Amino acid sequence: MAQENIFLFVPNLIGYARVVLALLSFYLMPCCPWPAVFCYMLSALLDAFDGHAARALNQCTKFGAMLDMLTDRCATMCLLVNLSLLYPSFTFLFQISMCLDIASHWLHLHSSMMKGSGSHKTIDLSGNPILRLYYTSQPVLFVMCAGNELFFCLLYLMHHIEEPAAWFYWLQGLCGIICLLKSAISLLHLITASQNMVALDAAEREKVAKTQ
Repeated sequence: MAQENIFLFVPNLIGYARVVLALLSFYLMPCCPWPAVFCYMLSALLDAFDGHAARALNQCTKFGAMLDMLTDRCATMCLLVNLSLLYPSFTFLFQISMCLDIASHWLHLHSSMMKGSGSHKTIDLSGNPILRLYYTSQPVLFVMCAGNELFFCLLYLMHHIEEPAAWFYWLQGLCGIICLLKSAISLLHLITASQNMVALDAAEREKVAKTQ
């Protein structure tokens, strides 16, 4: 039986398309705001399809999951870098947002990889009702992620629109609330992942102490 080429799995092909669209968006941002936002949001929207394709086709892979997460993190970070150039007085807030986003996902990824399922001291994300709702409810996850990305895209467009319509400000305000909520969830995510990591350290030290 020939070995499967995981690089060519359908979900991963969607992932490559997301990367290309994101790169095209970054290239267009200095000169073409509407095409740039279209490519960016299309890349983000495809994130809702690769997971479904992976489950439907039985093509869930660690590579695909990593590609998906890295594309999300890098895309948001690059958009925030662009916003820092457009709104220099708010650069610190954009930097805080980038640090919180990267740190929470990075620490959670490593704590999840390192923790053992048999450790009773490990604090699992599913034990937190807010994070459990966030990660198990597809509508909630979609609204939070889409609202967060749309908020940053609207900020980018606002710089290029001379007189935004009233609905633009209403949508911006709504997405701003979602962005704040997602930031709070990222902070909770970071705290919980830190507790997971510390629980692993404590269990490991206790195990070593018993052997001595």
